[in-house]
Amino acid sequence: VQLQASGGGLVQAGDSLRLSCAASGRTFSSYAVGWFRQAPGKERELVASISSGGSTYYADSVKGRFTVSRDYAKNTVYLQMNSLEPEDTAVYHCAGRPPGRPAYSYWGQGTLVTVSS
Repeated sequence: VQLQASGGGLVQAGDSLRLSCAASGRTFSSYAVGWFRQAPGKERELVASISSGGSTYYADSVKGRFTVSRDYAKNTVYLQMNSLEPEDTAVYHCAGRPPGRPAYSYWGQGTLVTVSS
């Protein structure tokens, strides 16, 4: 499985962005997918995830503002980010976790999100 994230950019506080994570591989639909971010000088954090069945998780910092979804036909997972804040500025990565595995082992390249105040 190969993952490619896209959709980052420079926006103002309060704006929205939608990130996409496109995957190759027929087994991707069975993977959980996580969106991680890493800001300069900070540790990487999981901000949202979606299971193969569509169950979702959100970090408290993004709950109510971010929505993760997946399109099985397109082999793509999305992260809709609304009401963006300067604190959301980071490089965002998507990662895949195969079924039955504890760790995210497939990573895409990051996409930079910059939110200006």
